[in-house]
This record gives sequence, structure tokens and C-alpha cells, in this order.
Amino acid sequence: MEHITSKWGVLVLLALSDGGSWRFSELRRELANVVSEKMLTQTLRTLERDGFVDRDVKPVIPPHVEYVLTPLGKGAARHLTGLYHWIEANQPEVSAAQRHYDEA
Repeated sequence: MEHITSKWGVLVLLALSDGGSWRFSELRRELANVVSEKMLTQTLRTLERDGFVDRDVKPVIPPHVEYVLTPLGKGAARHLTGLYHWIEANQPEVSAAQRHYDEA
């Protein structure tokens, strides 16, 4: 649970949740302003170890690596996507509550 609910785990699973495969460089660009290359690599390795992500290395030069969600990863991503949309829809209410608290 710790790995898929971590800050980076959530972002990677949401990025991969479109159903397609992603090259490492595509993921790095998609998440460039949020996660470092080192953390992206570590997160992908952890999610692969846990069975949420498949890593496919193509036998070409230079190496071509693609990442895709496994069925287990797709299930987790569906739940995270729902939570993400709920948070997004309720952000104004959360911000108002924070302002109210800070003013008190």
C-alpha cells in the first residue's frame, strides 16, 4: 500500500493509466516538473517489483524500454483516478476550510 499511495507512486500510476505503454523518456517529460529522474527510476522499479508495472526491454540499440500497467496496476489506477477526480472537484472547499482555519 505504501508504494502505490506514495507521492511518486500515485503520479506514475496516473500517468500510465491511459492504457498505453510509455517509454521512460516520455514518462520523464510528462512528470518533469514534479519528479526527478532518480525518483522516477526508483518508483518504476518498486512498482514493477510489486507487480503493478511491466517493464519491456526491446532488443535494439540504443535500448528501448517501455512501461505498462499490469492488470493489478490497472485496478489500483482506477481507484486512484477516482480519488484524484474527487480531490480535484472538492479542492475549492478544502481551500476555503484552510483559509477559515488559518484566520481563526
